[in-house]
Amino acid sequence: MPPPGVAAGANTGVPPPPSASETGALRWKLPKGWTEQGPSAMRYATLKPATAGKVDVSVVVLPGPAGGELANVNRWRGQIGLAPIDEEALAKARQTLKAKAGDVLLYDFTSDGQAKSRLVAGLLSAGGNTWFVKMVGDAGPVASTRPDFIHLLESLRLGQAD
Repeated sequence: MPPPGVAAGANTGVPPPPSASETGALRWKLPKGWTEQGPSAMRYATLKPATAGKVDVSVVVLPGPAGGELANVNRWRGQIGLAPIDEEALAKARQTLKAKAGDVLLYDFTSDGQAKSRLVAGLLSAGGNTWFVKMVGDAGPVASTRPDFIHLLESLRLGQAD
């Protein structure tokens, strides 16, 4: 089904995500109590943490470098009302996690203001694609879910279904 506002069969310029049977498909181990929904619109998957409060976890895949690391990080920052950063600040904000699928670049940002939003995102370049695993929501619930999210990122692997 095409995204809202896009006619069926329209060429959006974005290929569909890899199917679950493809060798280049991303796999993970869900933390205890989490649930998973399959693909929808641009999402490869939507994950639901076992926590109360506003938290959205998405998995998106795009071909190639997908605009580059800095552009994607600045887009994420804009989504929670933060100003763009430069390459130097990007390097300081970046952490690297090890997963079977490769190095996952980790970013964690919290908005300013009284009602804080928080975004924790992993970026993985593997199998000719760029994978984005992003958790965003209210700062409190995101903070309590962060350890499970980190374990999810560390469990990432490429391959066919188990």
